[in-house]
Amino acid sequence: MVTGWFGGEGDDFRLLGTRCSACAAVFFPREDVLCRAPACPGGELTEVPLSRRGRVWSYSDSCYRPPPPYVSDPELVWSPYALAAVELEAEGIVVLGQTVPGLTVADLAVGMEMEVVPGVLNEDTETVWTTWHWRPTGVTA
Repeated sequence: MVTGWFGGEGDDFRLLGTRCSACAAVFFPREDVLCRAPACPGGELTEVPLSRRGRVWSYSDSCYRPPPPYVSDPELVWSPYALAAVELEAEGIVVLGQTVPGLTVADLAVGMEMEVVPGVLNEDTETVWTTWHWRPTGVTA
């Protein structure tokens, strides 16, 4: 989906953020120019793998087709999907993302433990666009 926002395979799959050397603030999406912390004098920004797990902070569903630049075939019937805002364990930042296919808002609860896994945003005969999904911990499918 966006180069440099995630990487790795299987249990090594991670979202990639950046950390400021001056104030230790962590950012996702990554920041490559300057520290976004208002009181920070600025420091070197280094890439850091983020926690794989966190807890649901909030959630919602997407019942309509998003406008461009979202990629989807307008000829296909729209299938709603659940979105989860997950507060990462170590960093304490909240990251929004789709949940794994088949999970609905009825399956989610604030405080529920989730883990980040690779997912497919869209695909055609030539390209598979990958992204991240949130999945309840302990689920392997």
